[in-house]
Amino acid sequence: MNWECRSTRKDAEMTVIGPGAGVAVALDHPRPLFYSAHLFMKRIVGIVLLALALGVTGRPATRVANEVAVIVNDDVITYKDVMIRSAQAVQLLRSQFANQPSVLEQKIKDLERDALEELVERKLILHEFKTAGYNLPDSIIEDRVKERIRLKYGDRLTLTRSLQEDGVTYASFRERIREDFIITAMRSKNISQEIIISPHKLEKYYAENLEKFKVPDQVKLRMIMLNKPAAGGTARKLAEEILAKLQDGASFGEMAGVYSDGLHKSEGGDYGWIDRKVLRAELTDAAFALQPGQRSQIIEVGDTCYILLVEGVKANHVQTLPEVREEIQQTLETTERERLRKQWMARLKAKSFVLYFPL
Repeated sequence: MNWECRSTRKDAEMTVIGPGAGVAVALDHPRPLFYSAHLFMKRIVGIVLLALALGVTGRPATRVANEVAVIVNDDVITYKDVMIRSAQAVQLLRSQFANQPSVLEQKIKDLERDALEELVERKLILHEFKTAGYNLPDSIIEDRVKERIRLKYGDRLTLTRSLQEDGVTYASFRERIREDFIITAMRSKNISQEIIISPHKLEKYYAENLEKFKVPDQVKLRMIMLNKPAAGGTARKLAEEILAKLQDGASFGEMAGVYSDGLHKSEGGDYGWIDRKVLRAELTDAAFALQPGQRSQIIEVGDTCYILLVEGVKANHVQTLPEVREEIQQTLETTERERLRKQWMARLKAKSFVLYFPL
């Protein structure tokens, strides 16, 4: 089995050629000064041989769990690591797009790509912590472990059982807590948490994004929903009894809290402010025909009966800057932190060896 490492751009790009498919890798950084050309190429060859030993096939269609996805400095990320990282989200996608196989496939690919980048970022941050000479006392990790046990498991015996069921060792559990602590601390150190957004930037964003702050017609709605009784009969009779009580002065919220089968029963049937896209057409038409304080008659839709109460009405309008200032502030802060994060990751990659293999 012959492999060739060929540099196609001095100190910046390399192509690894071998069985299956070639893998083009961009190393967007100069070679570290402490490497001689000989040692640098020895390291590259050693890492490629490691990838071969761990199962790089060059055939994504037949990939297996131990196939290498990325090499970050001296660490390896396998496809299994990516699968574990994205497992819960993949399950959710499968339920959401079960009837759209092509969409599901693309969504999973995008999700796995994001999961892979998250794992690469973790490796880069942990490598930076190690090579920068930082020290983390064991006492801090022990405190974190105790806190995690207390909050999530209650006691160490429950933790042990849970780890055994998941096939995880205590050492791995502890190391993950250590890594999470390091990553959080390093992010806090390198990505400022005190982002200052000037009034000018706020006003500029608002002026350029007025469309985002348009509010359609809305009503503040309470609703009583009555399903067909399990014992038989119709919901109409109960609806008529409730309507009579409302007409006699009973509280709509109390009636909803006692009788409604809707999702907001515990809130007294309060749906808050809603626009025309929230409810089905029959209910929407009835709700938006009411004035503040008005109550509907019984609305029958199939076997279900509804009674509506409109507590307020808002015509379509553009929210003012004071109304959305906090929202814009959070948006701009998030955008700025993401920019700083990407800059930091670019710096870490610039002084690291990162070798991607096709998923």
